[in-house]
Amino acid sequence: MAKSLLFRQLFDADSSTYTYLLADPVSKEAVLIDPVFEQHLRDRALIEELGLSLIATLDTHCHADHVTGAWLMQQAVGSKIGISGRYGDMVQGANYLLDHGDRVAFGDRTLEIRATPGHTDGCITYVLDDHSMAFTGDCLLIRGAGRCDFQQGNAHTMYASITEQIFSLPDYCMIWPAHDYSGRTASSVGEEKAYNPRIGGQADETDFVGYMENLGLPHPKKIDIAIPANCLCGRPEDGKMPTIADWGPVRLTYGGVKEIDPQWVAENLGQVHMLDVRAPEEFNAELGHIGNAQLVPLGELEGRVSEIPTHQPLVAVCKSGRRSAQATVILKKQGLKEAASLRGGMLSWNEANLPVEKA
Repeated sequence: MAKSLLFRQLFDADSSTYTYLLADPVSKEAVLIDPVFEQHLRDRALIEELGLSLIATLDTHCHADHVTGAWLMQQAVGSKIGISGRYGDMVQGANYLLDHGDRVAFGDRTLEIRATPGHTDGCITYVLDDHSMAFTGDCLLIRGAGRCDFQQGNAHTMYASITEQIFSLPDYCMIWPAHDYSGRTASSVGEEKAYNPRIGGQADETDFVGYMENLGLPHPKKIDIAIPANCLCGRPEDGKMPTIADWGPVRLTYGGVKEIDPQWVAENLGQVHMLDVRAPEEFNAELGHIGNAQLVPLGELEGRVSEIPTHQPLVAVCKSGRRSAQATVILKKQGLKEAASLRGGMLSWNEANLPVEKA
């Protein structure tokens, strides 16, 4: 019987980086491959919403085009950090120094580590236990291969890595790279063997090396920032976690909504301005309303923003948290950035037995 897998491919548009979430749906244990620093809140929200326990973040190599989110995730949820041990003392802060033949388990699934140097000395490919998926980092890309002109890169070494470690996998094995700059999402070993213009078809080592040594690419724009930061697994110089808001425990959902829990709001009503965006007939209906809340129906909000006080952070509220989420979008467009949606709306407020008023 085939083992099940929860799988998500995530994307960072600024660096064209793919991040991969894999989880055992039974145990809920998960791993995150190639997380991006700026996408930490998105990734964390998805993990929480899916009810997963992140046991490790795994980088395919020391990236030059973005900073890893490994340290942030470790601080947030206690996950371990894995990266190639071949970087030696260059990398500090990792829990797992991985090498060829090692395995990382998550629930009933495992990832096999295959050393695939060539882009850098420490590039590794993660292969799923049934050989159905390979996460190749910057070694083998979709119809391409990672550059070999910095960080101890070597085209001869990469040729051996691809042909011996990746092309030895079954043709049906799906290739999931760390980057793609043309909107392509995945490939397969069979496809790349046949159609990769650098190493596919009848190309030999001389063809591949000649191609790779004449790419003429500019240096990655973030290399001077990314490599030093990634040598610390993404730990910022000040060692501090970024926050969404400095006025309260605001959370960002996977859908990009800023939310705050009812209990905190109830305990800090004097520190925020409540904005009820329901229809007037709902304000005094069964669910009631929060004391001192200002009623501005969502359909009227954009035209009445000038009526809303700005000396306190805003908490928008509706019945379920959906209309209030859209209210925060409208408020942001109008320049009111210190705003969050009440998580679960008046339904959650009432379920928590928090005080309400009715006419």
